Amino acid sequence: MKFDSILGTVGNTPHVKINRLAPDHVNLYVKIEAFNPLGSVKDRLALGVIEAAEKSGELKPGQTVIEATSGNTGIGLAMVCAAKGYPFVCTMAETFSVERRKLMRFLGARVILTPAAGRGLGMVNKAQELAKQNGWFMTRQFENEANADMHSRTTAREIIGDFKEKLDYWVTGFGTGGTLKGVGRVFEKEMPNTKIVLCEPAEAPMLTSGQAQERNDDGTPAKPHPAFKPHPMQGWSPDFIPKLTGDAVDMKVIDRIITIPNADAIKMSQELAKKEGIFVGITAGGTFAGALQVAKDAPKGSTILCMLPDTGERYLSTPLFADIPADMTEDEMKISQSTPSHQMKPAA
Repeated sequence: MKFDSILGTVGNTPHVKINRLAPDHVNLYVKIEAFNPLGSVKDRLALGVIEAAEKSGELKPGQTVIEATSGNTGIGLAMVCAAKGYPFVCTMAETFSVERRKLMRFLGARVILTPAAGRGLGMVNKAQELAKQNGWFMTRQFENEANADMHSRTTAREIIGDFKEKLDYWVTGFGTGGTLKGVGRVFEKEMPNTKIVLCEPAEAPMLTSGQAQERNDDGTPAKPHPAFKPHPMQGWSPDFIPKLTGDAVDMKVIDRIITIPNADAIKMSQELAKKEGIFVGITAGGTFAGALQVAKDAPKGSTILCMLPDTGERYLSTPLFADIPADMTEDEMKISQSTPSHQMKPAA
């Protein structure tokens, strides 16, 4: 298969059946967004917002692109900008994983860190300041309709193509809300019997709190949401409810919201790796934990599809890998010493 550039490989990610972790009475599938070229669902967003801005004339040739990101959107934008010849700058809170910074810089981006105390809103405000001061194009991932439009054109169509005969539940989380809104509005028209289940961190239950997000006139958050607390699910649930997520709530496309504890998200990411050979991040573990809750009570024969947003390699320096040693374990050392040659000495 030939492509004119790396950008032609965005999307068309596989739907994979879960065999060992799924209850016997349901058919549980996952959509593995790590198959996108830079390893996450945000590659779709990045390509969608840049091409929409080119088409509208908002983005001029050679103009610098800027965005606030926890990492995956920035990595996707760094790829798209590299392929198209735009300089890219991202702002990112210092709390997000080091490997994300390095990946963006490897792709030619400049990464401006913001203090941890400012959280997600702080990095957004910094990006807005820099865009205004320098005349840079800000992609505005949390409010940009081109984000949701891309998911309506690609993600929704891929799912319908494979599950048009039967899909009882679709389980997802939210970062910007672009996937949720873009797929949700297509399902509302074309697959109205599919129940949409949304997951959010138990430590940051902003939607389930019922408290409204204060917004500025342009849809950006006016202040952090009062129900937010820090959590390790990077890319999920910033410290505000994005406008695109709020739109999906207002559209009433969500049938159920499940809160996922940190420990469950981490555990299920590890279980997917060990028992299904599927290597994904903490947010993917979170949506999968939600899908298992849905599966537990679902009628016999139900078909469930769960979104897995990114690769586990984004989390090497996070709690997901905290218990994974670099040196040989005691058990591994015993295996090594069971034959005489090429034995490693125990670590000091």
